[in-house]
Amino acid sequence: MDGLRQRFERFLEQRNLATEALGALEAKTGVDKRYLATGAATLLSLYLLFGIKAIESPSKEDDTVWLTYWVVYGLFGLAEFFSDLLLSWFPFYYAGKCAFLLFCMAPGPWNGAHMLYHRIIRPLFLKHHEAVDSIVSDISGRALDVAAGMTKDAGKVSMTQLQKAK
Repeated sequence: MDGLRQRFERFLEQRNLATEALGALEAKTGVDKRYLATGAATLLSLYLLFGIKAIESPSKEDDTVWLTYWVVYGLFGLAEFFSDLLLSWFPFYYAGKCAFLLFCMAPGPWNGAHMLYHRIIRPLFLKHHEAVDSIVSDISGRALDVAAGMTKDAGKVSMTQLQKAK
């Protein structure tokens, strides 16, 4: 436990965005930044714990909401991966990205992930899902063939080495 505490203390001594924000909050509130960081970590842990509770709930509705968000987030992340170098040059790109992700997490009828999924992603998926399934099936079949071939080759090499060892 002392090792974790030392790492925590070293982190708070570093100069980065998180520690600067904690320092500013400490100056405004008069609360030690160690307590602020611990409180933030505790709140995040509780949020994650309740997220796990949502997964384990008998209701399918909350699962669908979060699965929809993760589908949209995953596609956004994939698009961002290929365009990040270009997009990062735009002013306020990261603020816009943050706003977009908050829009995707918004509760109720203004849930951006729900709107994007049902208006754009789902229609595209339904239009092309047979071709995607065919490609995935073909790739997985080839991967299994390669794995079987590698296993067979490894077995031959092992047998050869055993025979040489005798």
